Amino acid sequence: MEAFHGFLKLLDSMLGGAWWFPYVLLGTGLFFTIYLKFPQVRYFKHAWKVVTGKYDKADDPGDTSHFRALTTALSGTVGTGNIGGVAFAIFLGGPAALFWMWATAFLGMTTKFVEVTLSHKYRDKTPDGTMAGGPMYYMDKRLNMKWLAVAFAIATVISSFGTGNLPQSNGIATSIEATFGLDPLMVGSILGILLALVILGGITRIAAVTSKIVPLMALIYLVGAFAVIFANIENIGPAFSSVVSDVFTGSAATGGFLGATIAYAFNRGVNRGLFSNEAGQGSAPIAHAAAKTKEPVSEGMVSILEPFIDTIIICTITGLVILSSGVWQEKHLNTFDRSDMYILSGQYAESNPTDKEALFKYINNLDDHGVTDFNGEIQVVDGKAVNADFTIINARSFADNVTFSIGDAEDAYTGKLKVVNGNLVKDSIIVRGESLIHSASLTALAFTKGFFGESGKYIVSIGLLLFAFSTAIAWSYYGDRAMTYLLGPRSVMPYRVVYVAGFVWAAVSDTTLVWTLSAVAIVVMTLPNLFGIFLLRKEMKESVDQYWQKFKQENK
Repeated sequence: MEAFHGFLKLLDSMLGGAWWFPYVLLGTGLFFTIYLKFPQVRYFKHAWKVVTGKYDKADDPGDTSHFRALTTALSGTVGTGNIGGVAFAIFLGGPAALFWMWATAFLGMTTKFVEVTLSHKYRDKTPDGTMAGGPMYYMDKRLNMKWLAVAFAIATVISSFGTGNLPQSNGIATSIEATFGLDPLMVGSILGILLALVILGGITRIAAVTSKIVPLMALIYLVGAFAVIFANIENIGPAFSSVVSDVFTGSAATGGFLGATIAYAFNRGVNRGLFSNEAGQGSAPIAHAAAKTKEPVSEGMVSILEPFIDTIIICTITGLVILSSGVWQEKHLNTFDRSDMYILSGQYAESNPTDKEALFKYINNLDDHGVTDFNGEIQVVDGKAVNADFTIINARSFADNVTFSIGDAEDAYTGKLKVVNGNLVKDSIIVRGESLIHSASLTALAFTKGFFGESGKYIVSIGLLLFAFSTAIAWSYYGDRAMTYLLGPRSVMPYRVVYVAGFVWAAVSDTTLVWTLSAVAIVVMTLPNLFGIFLLRKEMKESVDQYWQKFKQENK
């Protein structure tokens, strides 16, 4: 698994982690924002009227209402990205990462408007009478690029696991285990059965379930979040200030946090912003294609609301909870994931500014850090290392009070541990200690710093359960529409079986491995879609103009 994770990290560095990807993503959104004259601002009010059904007509073709299409799409975006993803972005890039999530969302409102409109315009009715849409249909029917449509559909299937399935299951299991002590495999198995029961009903049952889950989960989560924000109200001003100021300076080392460069915060904030709202990824258009309307532009306007609700509202609230509580820069006792842990040659001290500078350069991938991986043996007696020629870094921080055990956390290990290129060779060894934490565990801890005290973590667990489960439901639909396009309706049932199996497996897999897989899957789906909508920019503008001409005539 370590070799596989290394391969995924290499892919991520070449794709989503590459310097050019954020510019492509934000550049596309910026281009359409200017080209269409800021539709996310001008059409915002109209979008709310459309989603409430004000302009609905009984004979409009489709499978579900504007509201249910929106909640289905929202259930696909409001997931672990809003809880664990924000925490992961701040963990990696500091407060400035939140700013870049905002920027991604604002420009993404336009990108989503474009991709949903074009996909809805070229949707198809399948042999079973249901609607099927998404970027693969405009790529095929309008651009005559069958190869691009097939590539996108394949990427959608992959991303249904990397975005909607594996990280959602892993986030639920991690949070439930930390809060209630329940076995991750049991949690994954039970939810896998429930997932199967829902997705077998197709878009009608999926839309019915998500239209009830989305408002409920948002209410529960917001109550818990504001309990923390108001309890730490004196820290809100400094939190907002750090988000903006760190954009221009990078985040300095503070507490256990070793700091982050401007470039790193930018890259990770954009990447996590995309994971959160999926603008440009081409996923939401698949859900919106089921909406009952003859006007593709009107459904595109509904989609403008998604990044606003998902990122600008929910992710901001999560970010403020984490920053105002201060837990993001504190070390806490935890079990180290192998993919988070690095064993370095030599002894580094957190109290030594020169050592901290070297580690800052190392974790931010800067040159001339002089840090090398440890190769050799660690002598352990009663769970404690007795040689001092190495330093353990876990979760981008100095690890303190490290213990080694085998089989069980209480069963202290004694013996020699071989280390190759900074990694332990013996897989059965459990390493625990104090370090920074990230993802859903960090958010759950932040929720305990409010009026609800320790009970706050239960709100995160319940919210995460609802958020992530609804995301898994929505993405199963995206995947089965892609399979329908690729291999026909008969391929849907085998896909659903594998999808449920993957959901169960991810509950017990490595957290960081899952997040890295999701980062790669997002990009391989996004790039073909951005290329396609850019080619249809003139048609998009014409469609918007025609919509308003017709709207004004019908509403004189």
